[in-house]
Amino acid sequence: MSQEKVKNIIEAALMVSTKPLSIASILSLFESEQTLQPERNDIRAALEELQQDYLERGIELAEIASGFRVQARDEYAPWVNHLFDERPPRYSRALLETLAIIAYRQPITRGEIEEIRGVSVSGTIIKTLFEREWIKGVGHRDVPGKPELLVSTKAFLDYFNLKKLSDLPALADIKDFDSINPDLFEALEGEAKADAEKTDENIQNVDSESDELINPEPETLEESAAEVLEELATEDDEELVVESVADDSEEPEEQEEVATSVEGSDEEEPEEGAKVIPFTN
Repeated sequence: MSQEKVKNIIEAALMVSTKPLSIASILSLFESEQTLQPERNDIRAALEELQQDYLERGIELAEIASGFRVQARDEYAPWVNHLFDERPPRYSRALLETLAIIAYRQPITRGEIEEIRGVSVSGTIIKTLFEREWIKGVGHRDVPGKPELLVSTKAFLDYFNLKKLSDLPALADIKDFDSINPDLFEALEGEAKADAEKTDENIQNVDSESDELINPEPETLEESAAEVLEELATEDDEELVVESVADDSEEPEEQEEVATSVEGSDEEEPEEGAKVIPFTN
């Protein structure tokens, strides 16, 4: 089976499929085929040929998050939409702002979304985004209350014709659109800048602290030496005071001993062997 037939099989499968087809899904089409087992590179080459074939046509082969799909080009949407009886869904600005915040700041909690928007987020908005499968919960933030962390899904990327999150337009490119609230994106940019500045400040603080520990300033050394000398002088003064107090306490005892010796010398004791001669007329 030739490469041209492989390309035609892939084109037919893409035309009838109701969902995007990944390369793995396309490879599964040939599992029961004994005469042809194309490789991944063969599938990729066939898809690239189809993209080239559709360059000058009203359809295109787009690669999105879930795989490949054939779709009408955007410039022909006003005519193609007449084929559908139901009107395309319209979403409020609040819903689109909430979705944009989740897409650019994920993972994020509902409280953090409200902090950026400056107003509370309706439960209906979150419910609608979950029903459309544009967002999902991936856990809880480790803070009081354990709020749920919200992220976007592949269905969100597929709906907006994106292959990955990096394909989202830059905030600087869309904040000036009249249809979008510019304050919202200024807040998002402010949050991103604040996070970056906070990270840089923490790094600078760590570096400065390490420099102070390794290379202390001369003034700091002089102050430390002066404090040590002052403490030593204080200890010497305390020892001198203690010694003077001890000397003062010993002086009365010496004075008492001196007084005792003086009093003993005033009293005359008779000498041994002396005789008393009575007086007679």
